[in-house]
Amino acid sequence: MASAKPKKKNPRLASGRKRVRQDLVINAANTSLRSKYRTAVKNVEKAAAAGDKTKAAEAFAKAQSVLDTVADKGIFHKNKAARDKSRLAARVKALALAK
Repeated sequence: MASAKPKKKNPRLASGRKRVRQDLVINAANTSLRSKYRTAVKNVEKAAAAGDKTKAAEAFAKAQSVLDTVADKGIFHKNKAARDKSRLAARVKALALAK
């Protein structure tokens, strides 16, 4: 039989119980934003790989907003967001310059 995780105890103090409730909501929001970020990046990469210039440019414009939002909220580090944005911009620009 596989070993199960030990059951977490409920906090006794009211402030601890409130913290647990808040953490559940915050965790769900962060997970959603993290997923949105990765999807936006993936959409740009797919369009660039397909060689569709207009689709890639549109996806990149939408992705920039998502990347900035996630970085501002601290879900991903601001330098990671900037690095990803830079790399995506380079790919979209290379598509535009290609003939």
